[in-house]
Amino acid sequence: MEQEPKINRYLRQMLSLGGSDLHLSINFPAKARVHGNIQPLDDVILTPEVMEEMLKEICLPPKRWTKFMETHDLDFAHEIPGLARFRCNYFYNYHGMGCVLRQIPSKILTMQELKLPETLVEICNYKSGLVLVTGPTGSGKTTSLYAFLNTINTPSRKIITVEDPIEILQLSKNCQVTQREVGRHTESYSRALKGALREDPDIIVIGEMHDLETIENAITASETGHLVIGTLHTCDAANTMNRILDVFPPNQQPQIRAMTAGSLRGIICQRLIPATDGRLTAAYEILVNTMAVGNIISEGKVFQLKATMQIGGKSGMCTLDQNLLAKFKAGEIAYETALEYMTSPTEIASLNKEKAIQEAKKLAANMPPPGAQ
Repeated sequence: MEQEPKINRYLRQMLSLGGSDLHLSINFPAKARVHGNIQPLDDVILTPEVMEEMLKEICLPPKRWTKFMETHDLDFAHEIPGLARFRCNYFYNYHGMGCVLRQIPSKILTMQELKLPETLVEICNYKSGLVLVTGPTGSGKTTSLYAFLNTINTPSRKIITVEDPIEILQLSKNCQVTQREVGRHTESYSRALKGALREDPDIIVIGEMHDLETIENAITASETGHLVIGTLHTCDAANTMNRILDVFPPNQQPQIRAMTAGSLRGIICQRLIPATDGRLTAAYEILVNTMAVGNIISEGKVFQLKATMQIGGKSGMCTLDQNLLAKFKAGEIAYETALEYMTSPTEIASLNKEKAIQEAKKLAANMPPPGAQ
């Protein structure tokens, strides 16, 4: 019987604790992120020899290891059959080689299960345009992205995804799906995106929009009758727009602003925060491209987006602070959690007022009725 890779023992232990990420580094014990906090899995210090053996064991085919030795960076997917898939990132640091393995969801969750608003369903039902899903690393972008695709997976559409690596396999439900992995099926995001435009797609999904050529091709594709859904590592809607514009030289930015103002459908920025049930929940900010938003983008007044979102509730918009307040009112997150992530003095004041109301209601509920002994 073939022996299981040593690294799988740590992965199984992490999953048994409800963890999401396994961290391995030389001169340190194996650690896992469990419900947002990193904790050691044992007290065994990993040596250079043990680290190399573990990493090499699952790095197949052998040419992947050769590439890692040459570039000192590597991304690929690893699977424990019947249990889970993981996105692997190999790297070098001061102590030598190391890695982080993140669990990939085995099931595509629905938008209802993720408690995402109906506004996002409407955004994803557009036939063309640009939809951006953003947030810091580990914020659940991929989970939300696949929930969107699951919602619009209809027989009349063809979806092409470009990912690094492919995270969820067998996406096809009703429509035709082509999944391509950077470094395995294609040389780069930009090259795959150029090819996708010649492959009769309805929807193009870009795992990461991080360079000028990829962003430019994505905007062009969104203007030519395709729905393009991409992800970026940004924290809010205004920062997302600035990131897109800043990759272009100044002389191109007016044109890009005009193109984006016309093609953008919406931006969802999310992050995972502790919930009252001990798990993590997604808090989000939503920008919908209304006429007012389009004018702000084309005129280069991105700093006005937050104020527009604050009063754009009827259009389905909300800021992160407004969503945090709503989650506190619903009992999904604690007061301390909401306060930690809020930045707006106005929403913090509303949070404190809501806390005072809740405390007054609790006090009134515990008081004996009038005339009681």
